[in-house]
Amino acid sequence: MHTHCPYCSLQCGMTLQREGRRLEVAAWPEFPVNEGGLCRKGWTATGLRGHRERLTTPMLRDRTTGELRAAGWDEALDLVASRLQELQQESGADAVGVFGGGGLTNEKAYSLGKLARVALRTSQVDYNGRWCMSSAASASNQAFGIDRGLPFPLADLERAEVLVLVGSNLAETMPPAVRHLDRLRERGGRVVVVDPRRTPTADRADVLLQPVPGTDLALALGVLHLLDARGLADEAYLAARTTGWDDVRRVAAAWWPERVERVTGVTVGELHALVDLLTSHERVVVLTARGAEQHAQGTATVLGWIDVALALGLPGRPHAGYGCLTGQGNGQGGREHGQKSDQLPGYRMIDDPAAREHVARVWGVDPDDLPGPGRSAYELLDALGRPDGPRALLVLGSNPVVSAPRAAHVADRLRSLDLLVVCDLVMSETAALADVVLPVTQWAEETGTMTNLEGRVILRQQAVAPPAGVRSDLEVIAGLAQRLGSPVPFSDDPEEVFAELGRASAGGRADYAGIDYDRIREEHGVFWPCPSPDHPGTPRLFADAFAHPDGRARLVAVDHVGTAEPTDAAYPVHLTTGRVLAQYQSGAQTRRIADLPDTGAFVELHPSLADRLGAYDGEPVAVTTRRGRLVAPARVVDTIRPDTVFVPFHWVGVNQLTNDALDPSSRMPEFKVCAAQVEAVARAARPSPGEPVEVAR
Repeated sequence: MHTHCPYCSLQCGMTLQREGRRLEVAAWPEFPVNEGGLCRKGWTATGLRGHRERLTTPMLRDRTTGELRAAGWDEALDLVASRLQELQQESGADAVGVFGGGGLTNEKAYSLGKLARVALRTSQVDYNGRWCMSSAASASNQAFGIDRGLPFPLADLERAEVLVLVGSNLAETMPPAVRHLDRLRERGGRVVVVDPRRTPTADRADVLLQPVPGTDLALALGVLHLLDARGLADEAYLAARTTGWDDVRRVAAAWWPERVERVTGVTVGELHALVDLLTSHERVVVLTARGAEQHAQGTATVLGWIDVALALGLPGRPHAGYGCLTGQGNGQGGREHGQKSDQLPGYRMIDDPAAREHVARVWGVDPDDLPGPGRSAYELLDALGRPDGPRALLVLGSNPVVSAPRAAHVADRLRSLDLLVVCDLVMSETAALADVVLPVTQWAEETGTMTNLEGRVILRQQAVAPPAGVRSDLEVIAGLAQRLGSPVPFSDDPEEVFAELGRASAGGRADYAGIDYDRIREEHGVFWPCPSPDHPGTPRLFADAFAHPDGRARLVAVDHVGTAEPTDAAYPVHLTTGRVLAQYQSGAQTRRIADLPDTGAFVELHPSLADRLGAYDGEPVAVTTRRGRLVAPARVVDTIRPDTVFVPFHWVGVNQLTNDALDPSSRMPEFKVCAAQVEAVARAARPSPGEPVEVAR
C-alpha cells in the first residue's frame, strides 16, 4: 500500500506492508519528493501501532472524584453536545471555541471549519499552524498575492546555482530533502546558511552567517542597501514586474554595512561577499523557515528577504526565486480550507462577501448566518475562561500545553474552562487536562489528503483497520454536528468530503476543483491551483504574472525594530528554540516510539559562556526568563554564538519560557528569541528525578 509519512511537510512517499500482525515501512522509490528515502522518524512511523498507551475508549472526567473514567461513544458525544448547547444558550455562540492542527488532513481541516461556522456558528476557531509559517503566509500574500510555501517543485533546488537558507536546519527537520542540497553542490552550486547555530545543515554549506537571534531582517536590509548602492539590482525586472522599489531603497539606505555589523554581528566583509555571490549568478533561490519567521517581526523579516529576491529579479525565473519551507505535515493545506480564524475554504477571506456567498451556497446555508473573523490561535487560548472568551474548547490534532508560548499560562486558561474536549491518539499533556477525551485514528488507519510544502496534494491511504473502539476525526465531527442540530449534513467519508472541499474551493486562490483521489493516485500528487479535471495542475507559479490583479509583485518597505524582549542586565542571554532529528513537534507521538531516542530537553551553550557560569557538559543548568524557569543538562558546544543558548521545544517546560509577543500581521508568537538568564545549578539545588520544574506564572 503506497502512502505518506505522518510527520513533516515533505510528506515523503512510503510503502506499508503487513508482516504477520506487524505493519512494516518500506521504500516507495517512484515518489519524486524523497525517492524512497526516509528519516528515522519515517522508518519508525508504525511504532504507535498497538502501543500500550494508545487510547481506545472515550473517557469522561468524574465530577466527584476528578478522575477520568471509560465511557461509551454515545454517552460521550451526547454529553459534549448537550454541554456545548447549554453554554451557548447561556453565553452566546462564541462561548465555544475550536482549536485544530496543521497535521490534520485537508478533509478534517475543512470539516472542522464547517463544524465551527455551521453547526456551532462560532467565530472562535483557529489552529496551531498559526505558529508554523503564518508570517511567511502573510508576507507572500502581500508580495505575490498568493501563499504557497514553495512556488516550484522541491527538486528545482538541484538546478539552482546558489541557495540561501534563512533560519532552516533542513538536515534535522526534513533530512530526505538534503539530497537536493547535495546534488546542487555536486553540480558546482553554493549553499549559504543564515543561523545563530552551526547546525548539521550548516555543516553541509559553503557559507555560514551567524547573526544575533532576531536580526535576520537587518541582514536583508544590508543586502538591499548594497544592491542599490552598488547598482546591482535588476532594474529592468523591477520596472517590468514589480512595484514599490523606491520605497524599499529609501529604507535600505539607512542600513550601511557597518551598521548591519553592529546590529547582527555579521561582518562588513561577510555582507559584501554575500552580495557578490548573489549577484554573480542567475539561478539563486532564497528560502526562509521558522528561524526567520517565528518572531514578533516575522512577517517583516520574510518581506525583507522577498524584497531581496525581487531586487535580484528571481521570482518567476527558472530554478530561482523565493520560497518558504513549511513545517507541519499539512501546514500548507491546513490553512487553506477553513480552520483558520479569518479564512474560508479555498483560501478565501471570511470578511469577503463574495467568498461568503460562494461557500455558503456549497454548504447550503445563508451567508448571513456565517460568523465573522475570530481570534488568532494564541489570542483564542489566552481568552479561554475569561468573561468575554470561550467557556468550552474542542481540540483536534494539537497539544498546546507543550507547544504554545508561555505554556504554563495557557495550561491555566485550559483549566479555567467549563468544558475541554480533546481528540487524540494518546494521553497527551493537553488531553490529561480534558473533561472529555475521544480516541481517534492515526495516519495508517484512515484515508485522506495532505498538501505538502510544494503545494502538491497527495493521498494518504488506509493500510490497516483501527483498534476496536476508535473512531476517525471525521466521524467525531459528523456525530457532533448531528447532535448539535446542524442545518446541513456532515459526511464522514473522506472521499465525499474531499469532493465537497473541491466545490467549496473552486475559484479561490487554493483551487482544488480539478483534483480527485484517482487522479492523485495516478499522478503521484497534483499541484494546486487545479481548477478543472482537464487542467494539468500548476507546479510552478509566477512565470508570466503574479497573483495581484495587475500581475505585478509588491516590494514592501519594512524596517528592523528589534526583538520584543531585548537582553538586559537581568536577562543578558538570547534564548532560541528549535527541533532535533529524533523528535517532532510536541513529541506526543515520537516520545512514545521506543526506536527514537528520547534525550529530554537540554541547554546548548558556548564554552566561553559555560566558563563564565562555571557550567560543565552534562551537568544541569537553569534557564530563566520572565515567564518561567527550566533546569536541564548542559551541552557545551562551539557551534553556537557565545551570547545565545538553544533548547529544543519537544518537551514540557520549554515553551513555558518563550515569549507570547505577537506579530501584528500574522499573529505569530515570538518563539525564536527572548531574553534569558542562565546559571549553573548547585548540587544541593538540583531537582530530584521527577520533581516538577519551577515555573513563573
